[in-house]
Amino acid sequence: MDSLLVVTSLPDRESAEKLAALLVEQRLAACVNILAPCASVYRWQGEIKHDEEHPLLIKTVQDRYAELEASIRANHPYELPEIIAVPIAGGLPAYLQWVESETHHNDERA
Repeated sequence: MDSLLVVTSLPDRESAEKLAALLVEQRLAACVNILAPCASVYRWQGEIKHDEEHPLLIKTVQDRYAELEASIRANHPYELPEIIAVPIAGGLPAYLQWVESETHHNDERA
């Protein structure tokens, strides 16, 4: 199964923790890292914005991506959230197997 690293950012720690927990509970992610706040500079609706955001690193598998994206969109406070999926080209085989087992559609665990 193809593993993915999905990146998104939230405006505050509380919303980051809430989304991370939801994605793991739904088995759409095996693990979500909530990183330290960072400064984001971007253009939105014609204005340059300077905001603090909390990046999330989400580990999942390709066959759960569509559901993961839908859940992020439904539970994200931004009108247009950053959602970027990067294929994981390699990694510790046992860890990648764990990611796969934790994102199964059913509740079976490895």
